[in-house]
Order: sequence, then structure tokens, then C-alpha cells
Amino acid sequence: MEENMLDIISWIIIVALFLLSFVGIIFPIIPSVLVLWVGFILYHFVINGTELDFVFWAVMVVFTVILIVSDIIANSYFVKKFGGSKWGERGAAVAVIVGSFIIPPFGIIIVPFITVILIEMYQKRTTKEAMQASIGSLIGFLSGVVAKVIIQLVMISWFFVVILF
Repeated sequence: MEENMLDIISWIIIVALFLLSFVGIIFPIIPSVLVLWVGFILYHFVINGTELDFVFWAVMVVFTVILIVSDIIANSYFVKKFGGSKWGERGAAVAVIVGSFIIPPFGIIIVPFITVILIEMYQKRTTKEAMQASIGSLIGFLSGVVAKVIIQLVMISWFFVVILF
């Protein structure tokens, strides 16, 4: 009976961690991928230590790298594509984190948008060029969010496929 109760509590925590990983997309202070890993590790060490094999862990490492890199690449690509500078890219990345504390959850969109405009205008860009770079930053951020959601869903789905089949 005690082991069954421990499994139930563990499953509640695992599901809560998986849900929390999506909250981390809106509030970047919550490390989404780390939260997912805690759920996987909890399952492995508390519920069943044999189902998650080497292939599972290797695939999760690959997805983790893709998850981290996708955000950086998306933001960088779109800021460049829309004429932004390296400083605009860097400013947008920092502003996403700062913005999550200022007017959450909208700060992660508004603060980087304004930051990129200010950085680009400081670098003597026209208002139009600064706005374009800022729009690029916004599109990059939103595409990074979409990529993160998809990758996290794939990771969670893979986990359930491995343990259920």
C-alpha cells in the first residue's frame, strides 16, 4: 500500500513538473528543460529504473540541446533578417529575461521590443530601421516559443511512449 501511494504522489509531481515546464516558456526564470528532466529522473529513480534506457536518455540530450539552441537561433535569425544589429540581438535576449519580471507575462514581449528600438536608434538607425529590427526580435521570440512548445511536447510524448509501450 505504501509503495502504491508513493507512485501516485510521484506521478502527481511528474505531471505537475511537465505542466510547469510550459509555464517556463512564459516566465523564462523557470528553466523549462531542467524541470522536464527532474520529471524524467523522478520517474527513473522512484517509479521504474529500467524503462528509460540509453536511447531515451540520448534522445532527451539531443532534444535538450535543440531546445536551448532553437531560441537563440530563432531570435538571432529574425533580428538579422529584419536589419537588426548584434547589440540588438543581445539586448533582446537580456530583455526577455528582465521582461519576465516586469509586467509578467507581457513583459517578455514588450520589454525586448522597446529595448531593440532603443538600441538600434542609439546606433544611429532610422526609426523605420529600428522598428523593423524590433519586429524581427518579436517574430524571433514568438517562433522560439513555438519551437519550445513543440520540442517539449515531443519530449513528453516520447517519455510516455517509452513507458507505456
